[in-house]
Amino acid sequence: MLPIIMDRKGADMSLQQAVAGDAQASPVVRRQMFQQAGKIAAAVAVTAAAGAITSAPAEAQITDVDIFNFALNFEYLGAEFYLRAVTGAGLAGLINSVPVPSGPGTPGTVLAPPNTLVPFQTPAVAYYAQRLANDELAHSRFIRDVLGSAAIPEPTIDLVTSWTTMAIAAGLIAPGQTFSPFASEVDFLLGAYILEDVCVTALAGAASQLTSPTNLTYAAGLLGTEGAHAGAIRGYLANIGGGAATDAISALRAKLSGVGDNGTAANGNPFNFTNVDFNGQSFRRTPQQVLAIAYGGNRTGGGFFPNGVNGTIVTSS
Repeated sequence: MLPIIMDRKGADMSLQQAVAGDAQASPVVRRQMFQQAGKIAAAVAVTAAAGAITSAPAEAQITDVDIFNFALNFEYLGAEFYLRAVTGAGLAGLINSVPVPSGPGTPGTVLAPPNTLVPFQTPAVAYYAQRLANDELAHSRFIRDVLGSAAIPEPTIDLVTSWTTMAIAAGLIAPGQTFSPFASEVDFLLGAYILEDVCVTALAGAASQLTSPTNLTYAAGLLGTEGAHAGAIRGYLANIGGGAATDAISALRAKLSGVGDNGTAANGNPFNFTNVDFNGQSFRRTPQQVLAIAYGGNRTGGGFFPNGVNGTIVTSS
């Protein structure tokens, strides 16, 4: 049995599932990886930096508050995905705060399958999922606490049709087929691959727009965390033969955003555990480029956010 996830006040939340099997990828897992190579979603989640939020100078068009609220949309998305994968339930009841967030935007709902517990077979993957869920929950809480009443409410999030829509757009499944990152641990890893790599590019892109040194310091800390997440996911997928699937995901992200993206089999390296340019620098995306991925190529909503994100940065162009 995996360790429990603890909320900040000490309440236990059991994982509700035992994980059996060898920590090393078995032949069964490898075969499953190849079977799933044609089933993948191109989705996105972006992790936010957190800190003492201060506004940019009056002449700036985008403030630090705007940037952190933009990122909070994606913290909500990541937390809803990972928590459901390991506990069967989302953020409800875990992220209450005072004052209640009343930033720009309309409170939404989460559209999710009735059963989201991933049937993990490999202890390492189950532990990865738990760590991701803990971190995304902590990020969501922290940003809301720091922003206070200026924080945005959670927007409507689609964890049902969005994955399939993106997979079809990538040309990896045919119309009529479906994809769910909750169906198996391999599907879960592919969903996590999408989220974590985009988190890194979003944080790297946000750095130049933050005006508070404190905020920039926290952004750097969060970037390190997300880089560790992404590297772990990339390394595991490479080890079980996931190069074709990850290359396809990266190709779609690059197409939608117009920013480079390398899969785990890119540049002749079948174990490409970083996503960097030829200078060894992480790719960077603007909020608009991130939304282009999240909305599946639409301008004002779609994909994971059918009604759009909340806040002041809401369009992909």
